Amino acid sequence: MKKRDVAISIVLTIITFGIYGLYWQAVLNDDIKKLAKEEQFTSGGIVVLLSLVTCGIYSIYWAYKMGEFIDKINDKDKNSNILYLILDLIGLEIVVLAIGQSEINKKIEA
Repeated sequence: MKKRDVAISIVLTIITFGIYGLYWQAVLNDDIKKLAKEEQFTSGGIVVLLSLVTCGIYSIYWAYKMGEFIDKINDKDKNSNILYLILDLIGLEIVVLAIGQSEINKKIEA
């Protein structure tokens, strides 16, 4: 796991028309999976593949699970999964990626 700059990742996602965003989603998934100790959850590559094959429907489910895992690694009983789900549903998946990366960066620093 390595700390990634959120601003640079957002700019790269915009410049590459979303291609970097797919890579970012895959590595973010793998990082959160390690931090949450959820080895049964889907790997990053499969998440991207399923998101592409289902035209983004799997990505909505992934955003929901991402919120659950963020709460798990922070030992909080919040409902971040609902926030992540709503953001993804209204087309702000890049915000979901940014918030998730920010939370992972905080855990890496600690």
